Amino acid sequence: MPDQMRGDCLSLLGHPAVRTPHLDKLAAEGALFRRAYSTCPSCIPARAALLTGLFPATRGVVGYAARPISYPTLPQRLAAAGYQTVLVGRYMHQKPLEESYGYQVEIRGSVHVDDDAYDRFLKQAAPATGGIRNLLTRQGLSYNGWQAAPWPLADDLHPTAWTVRQARKILAELSAERPVFLTASFYAPHPPLFPPRRYFDAYRRQKLPAPARGDWVDWPALSPAGDKPGHRVLLEGEALRAAEAGYFGLIQHLDDQIAPLMAGFKKRSRKARRPWMIMFTSDHGEMLGDHGFYRKCEPYEGSANIPFLVAAAPELGFKRGLRSELPVCLEDVMPTLLALAGASCPQPMDGVNLAPVLRGETQRLRECLHFEHAPCYSPLQAFQALTDGQFKYIWRPLDGSEQLFDLARDPREEHDLAREPSRRALLGQWRARMVRQLAGRPEGFSDGTHLIPGRPYPALQAKLKEL
Repeated sequence: MPDQMRGDCLSLLGHPAVRTPHLDKLAAEGALFRRAYSTCPSCIPARAALLTGLFPATRGVVGYAARPISYPTLPQRLAAAGYQTVLVGRYMHQKPLEESYGYQVEIRGSVHVDDDAYDRFLKQAAPATGGIRNLLTRQGLSYNGWQAAPWPLADDLHPTAWTVRQARKILAELSAERPVFLTASFYAPHPPLFPPRRYFDAYRRQKLPAPARGDWVDWPALSPAGDKPGHRVLLEGEALRAAEAGYFGLIQHLDDQIAPLMAGFKKRSRKARRPWMIMFTSDHGEMLGDHGFYRKCEPYEGSANIPFLVAAAPELGFKRGLRSELPVCLEDVMPTLLALAGASCPQPMDGVNLAPVLRGETQRLRECLHFEHAPCYSPLQAFQALTDGQFKYIWRPLDGSEQLFDLARDPREEHDLAREPSRRALLGQWRARMVRQLAGRPEGFSDGTHLIPGRPYPALQAKLKEL
């Protein structure tokens, strides 16, 4: 599980720059869900979605905020079913910080956290750095900026390499008598954008893609310096080239590093005579200059669309090379893994078991997928969105503005169909879906007939369901 990885950054999808041969091979062994989304595309709520299988509104966390999880979690249910549950690398934004939520072993290396296992390792291995935060400051990098530079230390000290090393080590130490659920959690390609130099320099020499440029964007209003929260920015020239080289370099470095981890995991499973399963996904994406945005928390593909790959041993009966356009989400991870592990699944459960799709038994999961985000950097950022895998409808609760995109014909969302008179009927159909979707919400976004803008939209709210 990388952090902040876009769903289109896979070379098997024809990305013009990024090379991910090992992830491409994983997809060829199993399935690629092209229309996978983060239902609340920022770190904290997205990770809670994965841990609980519950939509943001069900949990009452609909924005960048945290509250303790009071529901059964995926690692808790797997631990109860006899699994050894392990988290290595970036923590899952647990609140309180010391809460494990079912991970029996945690080796935390979150890059932005002082005095966790990785920070202590770096201070010992390279004492002159004074720790990861001091190293970043000297490099002129930050945890949310588009500035980029090569990793200044030996490659084996990089947090991605450290995470893989720790994951392989713990796999070798765990008992072979019990099955294992390992979460290998990476901070890359989230900023700081600092891949090892050979990756950074290689991408700097390449022709890199231009960001998506929507005809609906007020481009003259954007500034190369960015707005105060660092959310709207006109990335161009060397700033864009460096940001892309840093971001794409981190992804290829990750792809190279996880190859021996995946191979070792498969070998361990075969030796124990157990079928293996590997899932690869992310909490959200990164706009990377698309439509004049940087970071996440937006409904557009760069931010909300995520990689979602699933492969497994032949015994599980998955189809090889499956490509699916069905809308899926992080909430689907928990019911899928619990079903395949033979573990009980708590109810209610918003996520859907993907095993029938993976085996080619069904081609229908849900009519459409809803995702949202309460205001984060600014009130303008709040959104409600729906997609069926082909079309995407976006409603902004601050001012009631709408957008409609045909993802099949316009995957970069550069042309807004909501502006076309000939698409009014289609727009009305999607608006009616959103009216039904939001009916009964505590914010008062819908009266059952119309959408109502201008309502308060707190990131934390009362839960819609009693669980």
